Amino acid sequence: MLAAQSLLAAENGAHEDPSQLSIYLITVDVGDNVWDNFGHSALRIVDGLAGTDTIYNWGVFEVRDGPVAFAYDFFLDELEYRLATQGTRREIDNYRAQRRSVWQDEIRLTAAQKQRLLARLNWNRAPENLYYDYDYFFDNCTTRIRDYLNEALDGAFYASVAAQAGSTFRDQVRSHYASLQPISFSLDVIMNGNLDREMTGWESLFLPLNLRASLASMQVVEPPMGGLQPLFGERETLLSYEAPAAQRDFYGVASFYVLCLCIYLLLMLKRIRRSYFATHSQIGFRFAGFNFRLLGALSVLLFGLSGIYGVLMLGSWFFSGHEDLHHNANLLLFWPTDLIGAMIALRWFFLAQPWSLTHNSKPFMVYYFFAKLCAVIFYCGATFSGYFEQDTQQIALFITPCLFVVGLLSWIVGFDAAKRSDSIL
Repeated sequence: MLAAQSLLAAENGAHEDPSQLSIYLITVDVGDNVWDNFGHSALRIVDGLAGTDTIYNWGVFEVRDGPVAFAYDFFLDELEYRLATQGTRREIDNYRAQRRSVWQDEIRLTAAQKQRLLARLNWNRAPENLYYDYDYFFDNCTTRIRDYLNEALDGAFYASVAAQAGSTFRDQVRSHYASLQPISFSLDVIMNGNLDREMTGWESLFLPLNLRASLASMQVVEPPMGGLQPLFGERETLLSYEAPAAQRDFYGVASFYVLCLCIYLLLMLKRIRRSYFATHSQIGFRFAGFNFRLLGALSVLLFGLSGIYGVLMLGSWFFSGHEDLHHNANLLLFWPTDLIGAMIALRWFFLAQPWSLTHNSKPFMVYYFFAKLCAVIFYCGATFSGYFEQDTQQIALFITPCLFVVGLLSWIVGFDAAKRSDSIL
């Protein structure tokens, strides 16, 4: 009779004796790599009846054709994540090798709630349900656990965190990439105004530490007396390591060094008298060889990055499935065509001399610099007047002065009119 009941329970996806199930939330601290700076969540199911100890991990993806193919698939939003299960000891050993802190919290559920959660996990383990379309904010390893626990708790979890969280998605991205400031800056540039709305309490649980904190504060009805008890039971630190340290603010540091170099180059300017026109002179550099190469290196860096960001933003608008990369206000400032400026700057770096304009090239350069100047002015005006729904204040405050001054220096000394009749004015 017992054997028949066990067989029937297995066929229905139910557990013969839910009291033998222990369920734990596993929370992993942020790591040193780009892909683990939000942390990680998993579920641990210990089945005393079957003698199993299993980790359910929704953060697994497959790199089929190398890192370049992975980056391309991620850019297009075609990367599939899946549920993976393995023994707890092996899973914890992975995080020990990565030197990441791990916390374990027992989740106290009733027998019926355990059955509902187990049924959902068994459904997810079916081959046709293993894979899912990953989204870093709305469908990831942590939101899967959030949704399944809420289902097991009959919606009580959602009701307890439905209020506004008081921060934006961009705030969280900046905070979690504080230890990788160049990555934080790049994401700030290429991600659009979708990140600048206030998250709900429910949406904020895409972050593992937020999920843990919310579950820790939740109380549930304790059967059979009907009193309230914390949802979490025994809590334990499995691994403890120091979290990655925050780096110095990229905006302030980068703009400080760039503007210092620009001030130095401005101080190195001098008039160069043209021998074949007694009344004509040109602006050049003292110590021309060194300073032209310095201007060239600075221009290659700034205009090269501006062009790369522009290509990424424009390309993602048309080809990427990530809507957070579309219709970006920063395209007003970072142009794909700035890569042309980086190519011109290579001449200054290698030859240490200006580029001679012709009647054909001069109008293009004049209009290009004028359009760029107008775009910078409009971008700053729209930012500080509140016209943009996207948060562009730090870029307007720290990056636009750098681009403007380097562009001005490039125009003053980087081009040489071959004839007086072809002068700028």
